[in-house]
Amino acid sequence: MKKLFFLLAFFIICPFFNNVSAQVKVSPGASNTSAYINELKGKRVAVFANQTSMIGDQHLVDVLLSKQVTVKKIFGPEHGFRGVADAGEKVGNYTDAKTGIPVISLYGAKHKPSREDLEEIDIVIFDIQDVGVRFYTFISSLQELMEAAFVNHKPIMILDRPNPNGNYIDGPVLDTAFKSFVGMQPVPVVYGMTIGEYAKMLVGEGWLENLAMKGYNEMKNSGQEALKVIPCKNYIRNDVYSLPVKPSPNLPDMTSVYWYPSICFFEGTVLSEGRGTTTPFQVFGHPSLPKDLFKFTPVSLPGATNPKFKDQICYGWNLSSDANTARKTINGSLHLEYLLEAFRLFPEKEKFFILPKSGNENGAFFNKLAGNSLLMKQIQKGMSAEEIRKSWEPGLQAFKAIRKKYLLYK
Repeated sequence: MKKLFFLLAFFIICPFFNNVSAQVKVSPGASNTSAYINELKGKRVAVFANQTSMIGDQHLVDVLLSKQVTVKKIFGPEHGFRGVADAGEKVGNYTDAKTGIPVISLYGAKHKPSREDLEEIDIVIFDIQDVGVRFYTFISSLQELMEAAFVNHKPIMILDRPNPNGNYIDGPVLDTAFKSFVGMQPVPVVYGMTIGEYAKMLVGEGWLENLAMKGYNEMKNSGQEALKVIPCKNYIRNDVYSLPVKPSPNLPDMTSVYWYPSICFFEGTVLSEGRGTTTPFQVFGHPSLPKDLFKFTPVSLPGATNPKFKDQICYGWNLSSDANTARKTINGSLHLEYLLEAFRLFPEKEKFFILPKSGNENGAFFNKLAGNSLLMKQIQKGMSAEEIRKSWEPGLQAFKAIRKKYLLYK
């Protein structure tokens, strides 16, 4: 009888524990204030942050100030400190109205802090929500910030955050001949690392500029901790993690975040990638595509004030769904079929990769997004998605061997 009782109790309690385990809350590094606040006391701090730098319902900068940390400067990335500027829009310096702290834009006249910007700074804090995609520019901003800091012998502390696309690795590995701000290092489009892990890889592989690596090693040899990562708590890479704050104006929800790695390639083509709609990176098309396809009209919206084909009817595809459906559809891989089908249907194929911008006459921007010139040629030749994907394998296997040295999470 006792044995039966314990068996019944076991089966009743087990689902409860499984449910508790599934609901363990992931905490970004910023939330673990006890791990870093004391280290900041008495120091002059610069913070690289935007609207995603939240601890619960409070901004990191507000929390630091409330704990008597001296925040001297704020550095802002693409879209600005408050995250409202258009993609690619240059942002100037200003004083934050709420805190009175000067904000120095690192997506305007310059991409990295100057010596003067860092003169009165003892430590730099980096806290930005990334999405784990090579052409999402926050990892480029991170590299520029690290290089400037190490050249000037300033330590960096990274408050790590989960990667919503962290459960897979896919896409062509960048050929450094195509290095740009939308791709600076030989990593695939989706690289399966948090921004803290990525920072460790930049240092560990010696991918920073020579003077920065020299400064890093000098700091390390003198006993300083040049790079410190405050890790997330309860984060497991394959778990589903929904972002509490949209990371940029044109990634308004998790469906856009999930489709972004596949659909952003359209930014390097004449097609609209859905900016100027409420579902960017979920709808895409062009006015000259067949009229029986999905119809949408880009308009001026905050964060996309002058989208491609503004106020013109476009025909194309609609991938909109709930986030869970999108994640399951994507199933841990880039989807090339839409890019290949759009090229097949486009009437003037010689113009498909030509953007109405200076310097993009030969598809230069598409090649920067792809990280090579091969993908464009493969599409033009009519190769299948399977054939194209096969060409990525050697690079992906080599990258995976590098990546595993720097992982902080299961």
